[in-house]
Amino acid sequence: MTGELDVVRRALEMDDVLYEKVVDSRVEWEGRIFSVELAQVELSDGSLGRRELVRHHGGAGVVAVLDGRVCLVRQYRVALGRMTLEIPAGKVDPGEPRDLCAARELTEETGLLAERLELLTESYGAPGFTDEHTSVYFAHGVTQGPAHLDEGEFLNVVWVPVDVALLAIRAGLIDDAKTVTGILAAKAYGML
Repeated sequence: MTGELDVVRRALEMDDVLYEKVVDSRVEWEGRIFSVELAQVELSDGSLGRRELVRHHGGAGVVAVLDGRVCLVRQYRVALGRMTLEIPAGKVDPGEPRDLCAARELTEETGLLAERLELLTESYGAPGFTDEHTSVYFAHGVTQGPAHLDEGEFLNVVWVPVDVALLAIRAGLIDDAKTVTGILAAKAYGML
């Protein structure tokens, strides 16, 4: 398998023609979850460009399946102005291991406990402007306990048959990046 990935590794090697050197940057705004940075970059032809960057603490999510149904949380997202269906997930606290964040969010949002979490995939939702990095895990040995939602967090747990979740992804009804990535990775690895 290592040799098979060489073409991808070569494609990811640094390329001086594509490289953008940051010559100046400043934080314009600092929030609880992310900050906004303005950067001036020098392009390979010597010209200058401007980049608006969102620096994010990162997150972790969990694909949990029980009796052929995937656990999703239904919540309203102000940024989209509509409801979404997403895997249980949340932001990583400073210094917090990603797997512990995933386990914490799974229990807080759904009450589910996992005997073991297995890393499915890592993703960057929109690398053109943010460094938000999400680790997605698969929950093994899921059991139900009580949920402990954060203050000001309102959501419903929805159990969707795996085949229906896959159809909903294709139909664009489930369109959250970490959720799509996680469910498709679990399917590709034979976990669903």
